[in-house]
Amino acid sequence: MAGPIVVGVDGSAPATAALEWAAADARHRGLPLRIVHVCEPWHGDGATEHCAQTLETAAGHARDLAPGVEQSTELLHGGVAGALVAESATADSVVLGSRGRGGFAGMVLGSIGMTVAGHAAGPVVIVRGPAVVLHGRIVVGYDGSEPSRAAMAYAIEQARSRDAQLHVVSAWQLPIYSPYAAAYGDLLQQAFQHQAQAARERLIPWREDNPDILITDEQDCEHPVSALIKAATTADLVVVGSRGLGGFASAVLGSVSHGVLHHVSCPVAVVRPREEAS
Repeated sequence: MAGPIVVGVDGSAPATAALEWAAADARHRGLPLRIVHVCEPWHGDGATEHCAQTLETAAGHARDLAPGVEQSTELLHGGVAGALVAESATADSVVLGSRGRGGFAGMVLGSIGMTVAGHAAGPVVIVRGPAVVLHGRIVVGYDGSEPSRAAMAYAIEQARSRDAQLHVVSAWQLPIYSPYAAAYGDLLQQAFQHQAQAARERLIPWREDNPDILITDEQDCEHPVSALIKAATTADLVVVGSRGLGGFASAVLGSVSHGVLHHVSCPVAVVRPREEAS
């Protein structure tokens, strides 16, 4: 989607890290940057002036970081989660810090970050802190499902814009066989080989359609969260799909995206397939 990259700011260090990530992403991908601050009702007297100053400070920092990027700002009112989910409808992606102050308190482990990641209409990137080391590597979890295909498409765009390697992780847990069953080890090995071959074959069209990107892959017989946590140690970004329904119909983060958000220290993108316009 050719909308802006929206970043929520609140003056905290994690929100500043999110702003820096979003500005760099906008520069890499040639997209406009939209900086928003949600001024909540409980902020009290002088809140509007304080919120406006927070927004202007963030905008100035972004101009310094990415002077050639088209930029806009807006002061929003109401609840943080609802405002940011609404922004996601017309955004390329929404970027948030992981542990902001005020309305962003408890981000990721708290309700705001999880709500936005779980209900946004498109990709949500959660940034825990400034990047210390860049690895030139994007990691994506892929199982062939519609959510993982959306994640793969986003990861490919990220890899291309950064001239980075794309590493695809396919992981699953095999059924538990009785240790007393005959040929127990052979059955496990055959099941793993079948799953691994299917995973490799699912990548063939992606490699054919994107010959300019170095795509590596691994197949693991373990829980996907564990596999992605290990792969994330040398990643600049981890991308996972979301199986949610969008809107506020239900709690929509699945176990994989939830687990990765809680345990991976590099930026994490949670990607949901966008609903087709009626």
